[in-house]
Order: sequence, then structure tokens, then C-alpha cells
Amino acid sequence: MDHLLYGVAYYDEYMPYDRLDEDIRMMQEAGINTVRIAESTWSTHEPQNGVFNFSPVIRVLDAMHAAGIHVIVGTPTYAIPAWMVKEHPDVLAVTAKGEGKYGARQIMDITHPVYLFYAERIIRKLMAVVHRHPAVIGYQIDNETKHYETAGPNVQLKFVKYMRETYGTLEAINHQFGLDYWSNRIDSWEDFPSMVGTINGSLGAEFARFQRGLVNEFLAWQIGIVNEYKQPQQFTTHNFDFEWRGHSFGVQPSVDHFAAAAPFDIAGVDIYHPSQDNLTGTEISFGGDMTRSLKQDNYFVLETQAQAFPEWTPYPGQLRLQAFSHLGSGASMVAYWHWHSIHNSFETYWKGLLSHDFLPNPVYKEAWTIGADFKRLSDQLIGLKKTSKVAVMVSNEALSAIEWFKLPGGVIYNDVVRWMYDELYKMNIACDFIQPSSTRLNDYELIVVPSLYAVSDEALQRLNEYVRSGGHAVYSFKSGFTDEQVKVRHTAQPGVIHEACGVAYSHFATPNASAGLTGKLFPEGTEAGVHTVRTWMEMLVPDSAEVLASYDHPQWGEYAAVTRNTFGDGTATYIGCMAEPAALAVILRDTLQVAGLWGEDQQLSFPLIVKSGVNRHGSTIRYYYNYSAESVTFQYPYGAGQELLSGNLVAHAEELKLDAWGIFIISES
Repeated sequence: MDHLLYGVAYYDEYMPYDRLDEDIRMMQEAGINTVRIAESTWSTHEPQNGVFNFSPVIRVLDAMHAAGIHVIVGTPTYAIPAWMVKEHPDVLAVTAKGEGKYGARQIMDITHPVYLFYAERIIRKLMAVVHRHPAVIGYQIDNETKHYETAGPNVQLKFVKYMRETYGTLEAINHQFGLDYWSNRIDSWEDFPSMVGTINGSLGAEFARFQRGLVNEFLAWQIGIVNEYKQPQQFTTHNFDFEWRGHSFGVQPSVDHFAAAAPFDIAGVDIYHPSQDNLTGTEISFGGDMTRSLKQDNYFVLETQAQAFPEWTPYPGQLRLQAFSHLGSGASMVAYWHWHSIHNSFETYWKGLLSHDFLPNPVYKEAWTIGADFKRLSDQLIGLKKTSKVAVMVSNEALSAIEWFKLPGGVIYNDVVRWMYDELYKMNIACDFIQPSSTRLNDYELIVVPSLYAVSDEALQRLNEYVRSGGHAVYSFKSGFTDEQVKVRHTAQPGVIHEACGVAYSHFATPNASAGLTGKLFPEGTEAGVHTVRTWMEMLVPDSAEVLASYDHPQWGEYAAVTRNTFGDGTATYIGCMAEPAALAVILRDTLQVAGLWGEDQQLSFPLIVKSGVNRHGSTIRYYYNYSAESVTFQYPYGAGQELLSGNLVAHAEELKLDAWGIFIISES
């Protein structure tokens, strides 16, 4: 794209009366140049089996084209029509909770041949109608696709075939997965039990990996169909989403984003986040960094919030802050779910850019300013290229394994990922995300590794070699503990990385209220509460490693809590406990300084967040965001430039004042 896309999801089918012309007028007024359509309305376009009506789609396409508004067409496969379930009730996914019930979206078995037959038919019928329409710039394949916990008999049969192809023999499976335990041994392929009732975490995690593979196959299958029709100038994308905790939070348990994104032209994402006094920008940054990393390229934010829930209705200025926050992470499109607030059904109070009265409101009026600035500054802000010196290594395999062996208090993998990522974010450390299979380790000067619990020897050996050759690594507790089949290593922990970390342990505990940190990084007089240890503590015994912190505990004070080892030309830091975020910040800050990564941006910290990159003209663009209700003042440390929103010139070392919820975008001269 040669310009920023600013868009909305639009459903003319949901409107209580015909107002297409008025909607388009208001979109143009607000600078909306892109709409997403069709992915939610299968039953409208095929009201009965084999009866098709795409006139609502054509009507919107024609009107949008006449208005100069781009259209992304979605394949309408994530919400199935009632007639299909009436005729073929077994298309509903059977899960550990039993048979599915019709009503919600995303309730089907994505492997069921009947569902796939009808899905292919609606895709082909729709594509035949729309693919040559001049308004269409691309296609969204399905919507927030996951495996929906499908685990019925047909899926179990597929899993048995997968296990046979992957591991060869039952003897190998019995040994690797520890199936002699509690008489779970399998000695005939016909006896292979359903995974719904398994108590074996190794086998359960393998089934989760298999289910994620179903998502990869399903999306690639749809892309293959769409690619038969797609025109050279059109693209495919998908709106990946994250673990949901009332908002976007962490690595998606049901999808391997890296593998699933491979066949798409452009990575896309849905990012929702707390707002009002709880707006920190962390989820915007996390989701953006993750999605940019999928293809090491710019990405689309296909859904984010306008008004949404009452607790998310943005304060004045926050919609602008959010929109430009997406750009600072590398987005080339920002689009809202959705244009209007619907008047019936499940999302009645998930409000769009327009409220239920369809009249201009404060949020819509603020969107108007965003659209105007996107259009005016597109040439300078489109295609921001970002280079990160720090990567966070994430793993769906580790996530699934820890689901089976949760830490005390129900702490799971994503809690640890966000524990580490959030502190880097607050320090203005730019991050990419990588997986253990990555061959790009040497692109980074520091790799942060949260609880890499289940991982192959080969991946850990690559990390050792990365450190030996001059890289810096930070491991959290529970890293390297099991292999990729969640079989605990029978060597000294932390297993293979013991070589680089220079530390070992054999026992661990849940801390009580008296546990804390003391030592080099936490000298006497450290602020009370900062050094508190919670959730988990490993009793580290250093071999060659330096002790950065020990446990402040009456019984376990002899053990190290945090160590650093020089290994070859690099260093490996091992954090054996989950401490307060403030304590983690101390450890990470020290590690960043050792790695030579403490620079000008780190003189600033949350709520003043800095993002930067290089635009397509070779100019460095720096975004400054104030995520607070108070103004902040800082000294601009870089060369002279221009603040793009105001047009004001900025001098080196000039003191700048950024208003509450404000943004500066500075282009260096």
C-alpha cells in the first residue's frame, strides 16, 4: 500500500433502516478509506442450502467504489447458518464439554467434511462475484480462527494417524510419553484412547500441538481457494487474536501464529485493551510487536476498539493516542470493530464508532482528526521499518505444557511472558518475538526467554551457541526443564542450558510471605516490597556463575536466586524466581547495561513511551506517547527535526511538554 488504511468493519445487513449513503458520507467526513465486509453474514448470503444472494455485497461494493473507499472482503466461514446444523447436526464441534449447541459463532468442527464442503462452496460463490470488483483490495480469510477445542471421534482418528506418522511405533510413544504410568500404556493402535480424558500432560500437550496444526491446515486450505481468484494487486490477510482476559493479553493458546501466518500475504491482528485510567499502551505494543514479527514486516490492525464496553469508552484524546500507538509499532492499517453500534443480539453493548443513534459523537469527532492526519502524513508514516536489538522467545509448546503443570496460584505461561515483556516495554526497549526454532538468534544482542518449559535439546543448544558467540540471554525460572514431549530431563536442571548459565538446582518451593531478595542487585536499604519473591523459587547453586541476588529467607538464604555467567563471548542471566515487577526491572536494567543496550530512550520510562523506525524515505521517525492524565516534560536527545502533527521544529536538547494522553511524532532532519 502507498498510503495508510483507516477503516471500520461495516455490516449494512445489520442496519435497522437503509442508510448506506449516509454512512458513506460520514465515513468520508471522518477520513475512513477502508471497510471490511461479509465475513459475519453467511446466512444472509445463503439463506437456504444452495440458495445464494450476494446483492447486499454488490450494493456495498458499488457504493464504496463510487466513494473511493477500499473494501476488504471476508470469507464468511466462522459463523455457520442454522440450516446447515439442522441438516447436519454433527458439523458442530464435539469438545471435552460434550456436543456443541447452535447459536454462538465458531462452534463448528473445522475438520468436518460436510462443513468443509459448504465452506468451499460459499467461498467460491462469493469470490466469483467479488474478485474482479474494482473496490476490492484484499481478502480476510475467516475470522479469529482457532480449533474451537474440536475433539470428536473424527478428530481423534486424525490424531492417531498423526501420532503414527510422527513417532512410528507405539513402543516409542509409550516410552517417550511415559504411558506406563497408571497403566496408560497403549499396545494396539485400535486401543488408542480419546484425548478428552487423558491425565498425561505429555500426551495432552501433544494433542494441543496437533489441534493447532488443524488451524494451520484450515487457513492454508482457504487461502488456496481464494488464491485461485485473487487478482495480482489483491492480498490475503487474517485477524489473529490473543489469549483473552477481558482484553487481548498473551500468546494465543489455540494457534501458532508464526506457522499459521506463513501463507498469508500480510499479517493482521485484533488488539483490544483496557482504557480510561487503565490505558497503558502495553497490549497495543505487545500485539503489534508479535504481529510485526510474524513476517518481519508491517501489518494490519483489522480490529481495535472505538467505544466498545462502557469501561472502555475513551477519554478525550485517547482514541488518537491509540491509533498512533499502532503506527509506532509498525501497523499500516488501523480499523475499528465496528462502524456502528448494533441494535440486537450478543454485541448490542459493544459500541462502534457511531452510537445507537448514528449521530456524530465525541469519539466519532476525534476519529475525524485521526483520519485527516493519517491522510496528510501517510507519505511519511506508511511502511515504518523497525529494527529491534532485543527479542522475546515465545513457545506454544511451553504454553501448553505449563497449562498441565500450573505454578502456584494458577500462574500460567502468559503470566510469565507479560511479567517480562511489560518491564521491557516500560523501559522503552524495542522488542521482536521469535520462537525456539528461529535461525535468526544472531540478529539480536539480547534474547529474553520466559519459562521455556518444554523445548528440544537442539533449540537449547542453539541458545548456548548464541551466548558463546557473544549474545546475551535472560532466562526465567522453569526454562529447559522438559523436552518437547514434556519429559523431564534427568540431568541437573536447567538441563542443556546449564552449560551456558553455569548454575544448577535440584529443588524448588513456593515462597512464603517472608521470602525476598538480597545481595549485589538488592543491597541493604532496598525499598520495602520491591524485592519480594512470589509464586516460585528455585534453589540455585552456582558452578561458574556470579550471584546477583540470593534469597532473603531464614531457611533458604544459602541459595542463589539470580545469577549471571560469562560463557564464551556472551552472558547468560538466570532468574530462578518470580519476584515483584519492580525487582524484575532491577535485574533487566542491569542486564541491558551489561549488554550495552541502555541508551537515550531508556532515560525515559513509562508513562512516557518511545517508539521509532525508519520510513520509506530513509528518515527516522520517533513517536512519543504520554499514557497518563498528567502532562510530562522531557528533553529531546536526538538531532533537529520536525514534529509532524503540529509542524513545529524541534531542536536537539530542547525541552518538550507532552499533554495528557498526547502524542509527538518527530521526523529527524
